[in-house]
Parts: sequence; structure tokens; C-alpha cells
Amino acid sequence: MYYNCVTSRDNSNMNKAELMNQLQSYAFAINDLILYLDTHPNDETALELHNNYANEYRKMYEEYERRFGPLSIYCPCNSFRWIASPWPWEGGNA
Repeated sequence: MYYNCVTSRDNSNMNKAELMNQLQSYAFAINDLILYLDTHPNDETALELHNNYANEYRKMYEEYERRFGPLSIYCPCNSFRWIASPWPWEGGNA
């Protein structure tokens, strides 16, 4: 059991868009597995896959925030790095 949208790649070589795409893919797979596990709570393979994807997601999330700034208001950082970057209409990347 696996998801085609989730691939194992070296995060350090990904650009901002690629890393965000991978985060979204992992989030989709994790949410889908949660729905499946609601009706199949004893499926050990699905539970293990969910746990693996959740761990990978956390690592990628931390990597994204370290390289590109916070993804949510819950980031325990001391500054609002997103404010210092150019906004999309100023030529910054969305």
C-alpha cells in the first residue's frame, strides 16, 4: 500500500514550490489514511504507513520553515520573516 503522489526525495535539493508540493502530497495521503483508518482501525499496514507519512511530513514541514519561513502563525520564531520578503506583486515568489 502506498500513494503515487508521495515520493521519497532529498529535501535539501528541492526549491520552494517542489517542497510545498511534497508537503501537500503528504498531507493528502495522511488525511486519506485517517479516513480509511476510521473504518479499518485494525489495519496494521495502513497505520504504519500513516505513521511513516506523518513523520516525513513533520521533517519536511520543519525543513520548509527553516529554509523559507513560517507556514502558520504557530511557528515559534522571533520574527515575521514573511514580512521582510517581497510580496508577490513586488516580484516575490508566492
